[in-house]
Amino acid sequence: MSTDWLDEVKWTADGLVPAIVQDRQDGTILMVAWMNREALNLTASEGRAVYWSRSRGKLWRKGEESGNVQRVSEIRLDCDNDAIMLQVEQLGGIACHTGRRSCFFKRLEDDRWETIEPVLKDPDEMYGKG
Repeated sequence: MSTDWLDEVKWTADGLVPAIVQDRQDGTILMVAWMNREALNLTASEGRAVYWSRSRGKLWRKGEESGNVQRVSEIRLDCDNDAIMLQVEQLGGIACHTGRRSCFFKRLEDDRWETIEPVLKDPDEMYGKG
């Protein structure tokens, strides 16, 4: 399988590209993560979201600990070739490590951030700390 398509991506100086993750059914933005060349290639070949963890310095397959896997239905590259968008089926309905559907669960209201989405599952249960 050719990987020439990876050469068209404008990677950061650190060899990364931001990935915006969208629910394929209703368009909700679930999260933003980072991918390196290997992560993007694995995502395309496996049909499952694979990201680069900047904090851990390693690849991680979404859901490997929590069970909340993202099945990728489409991969898009933006007009500047410097951002990826994944359209996914979010298994388990939870994308955020806080146990919420989306990482974007805070909205600015009256000069403060208000939490607008409930926790669907205790993170300690998802990550085996409970």
